[in-house]
Amino acid sequence: MAIMADEIVEHIRAEAAHLNIDLSSVDWNSIKLPPNEDFGIKSDDDDDDFNEEDSLEVPDEWTPPEIKPYTPEENLQQWLINEKGKDQFVIRAGSETEIMWNDARQLKADSVDKRPFWTESFVQWSPLGTYLATVHQQGAAVWGGATTFNRLRCYAHPQVKLIEFSPGEKYLVTYSSSHDEKHRVNIFDVRTEKVMRDFEGSGNDFADGGDFWPVFRWGGGIEDKYFARMGKNVLYVYETKTFRLINKNPIKVANIEDFSWSPTDPILAAYVPEVSGGNQPARVSLFQIPSKQVMRQKILYNVNDCKMYWQSNGEYLAVKVERYTKTKKSTYTGFEIFRIKEGDIPIDAFELDNKNDKVISFAWEPKGQRFAVIHGGGQFYPRGFDVSFYTVKGGKVSKLKTLYQKQADALFWSPGGRFIVLGGLRKGFNRQLEFYDVDDLKTMATAEHFMSTDIQWDPSGRYVATSVTSVHHEMESGFTIWSFYGKLLYCVLKDHFFQFLWRPRWQFLSPEKEEEIARNMKEYSKKYDIEDDEISVLLREQDHEKRKELKEEWERWVKEWNRMHEQEKMERQMLIRDDAEATDVEEEEEYDEVEQLLDVSEELLDVFP
Repeated sequence: MAIMADEIVEHIRAEAAHLNIDLSSVDWNSIKLPPNEDFGIKSDDDDDDFNEEDSLEVPDEWTPPEIKPYTPEENLQQWLINEKGKDQFVIRAGSETEIMWNDARQLKADSVDKRPFWTESFVQWSPLGTYLATVHQQGAAVWGGATTFNRLRCYAHPQVKLIEFSPGEKYLVTYSSSHDEKHRVNIFDVRTEKVMRDFEGSGNDFADGGDFWPVFRWGGGIEDKYFARMGKNVLYVYETKTFRLINKNPIKVANIEDFSWSPTDPILAAYVPEVSGGNQPARVSLFQIPSKQVMRQKILYNVNDCKMYWQSNGEYLAVKVERYTKTKKSTYTGFEIFRIKEGDIPIDAFELDNKNDKVISFAWEPKGQRFAVIHGGGQFYPRGFDVSFYTVKGGKVSKLKTLYQKQADALFWSPGGRFIVLGGLRKGFNRQLEFYDVDDLKTMATAEHFMSTDIQWDPSGRYVATSVTSVHHEMESGFTIWSFYGKLLYCVLKDHFFQFLWRPRWQFLSPEKEEEIARNMKEYSKKYDIEDDEISVLLREQDHEKRKELKEEWERWVKEWNRMHEQEKMERQMLIRDDAEATDVEEEEEYDEVEQLLDVSEELLDVFP
């Protein structure tokens, strides 16, 4: 017999009720069946085409199935329990990709895995460090393992150009474009390799209203519950439960220009600029997802531009507002600080001491209440910019200190907070590095890595890597590892150096456990102090052996040189003796004297004056 799709659903419900199975949690809207198709169902009565020979052979006696031995999968987090607490990083140089341990105590990098042509474009770590992703013509692949890197999954997407993981590593977004201007975005389930949702369109469809990549921005923290993208006057917010729009409708936000997610909570901030010559002011709105309700909204007047900066714990949102002066001929900058975790989300406003200064860079301290701002006017550029540190306490923004005329245009906070590197990466600053302690408000060290293009902290906040890529400079390309207080540890030069990436780490410890460790640091450090002393002794012994080898090599060279000198001396003496014997009879030289009268003159002498 033949039945329709709706009848199948009703049949399932009836059978479930007969068997006393609860289907109340089933989302029937997510079950998609073709509405106008007939489905054939074979019953016992419809046995016209039934043949007993086609049936399965069932044995008369039951035999237990064979139990296969359990083979555990590799521990993909094995690298996290390294006894020495070392971190890994990946580099690309020429056609080779290499993963290495940072053995800063031994002042070197140890290779873990090295392969030629591992990727055809670039490599990328997943946000929690579980996978290493590579890009190929056929698609993308992820690699991992306990002691080496094996290919775990492949994701077919021809001509893929860009990839991005969701924060919790559950999904992988891939992007490709073709010559006929067709763009395609796939969202894969990382574990099953299944395409959960795909999107096609023109470049304008994906880049409408903002930056092109990433096309989708993920929200809800590492749970990967939501992702969103902008459209014209709308904000498309999807849920990963169904990979459909929440409530089947986008959020209508007229003239939306930018948006960003809280790093930890399903809260979305959207910015709308001024329109109609200022008759409709700018605004920043906070939406609660999935309800789409506006939690807080701030109206802003005379706005030229806005930028939003979330604190890593989602406790604060800083909005940098560039406003016009009354004459509309110039602008000045102020900040609006949203305190997200407090009731009614209070907002603190503040301006720089010199509000005419331009803001060059802004960065929150990870897990903290402080932030840093690089600011200054164009006239101060040759001498540097000012760097100011602020804190948010008790509903008030307070300035801690300002450093004047620093050769810096970029801020790099340690992942653990407190320490920051002020980097001068723009032309004219000579790649100056200043290692600063914000707790003690003092400079620990200053250094320079000429031509450096990138600065990265390792996940533990103990080391800093600076690198020179061949994309910008062919000379002196490679990377340098520094301690957090600015001591140069070691440097590795590589021809055609393209990429350096630290491997991210999981955050295992709770804030309470971190505070407990900080309080009892002296007790915990005793064990590591002993290890550090042992390593220091080992390094001194190695240095002594190296010096001894150099001295012995020098003595061997001097001895060999002396031997060669004596041998050559004897050879020279032999040559001189042989030459003397060959010339016993000396030839006498004859000289002819020739006299020639040149001139005759007479002169009278007065004998008696």
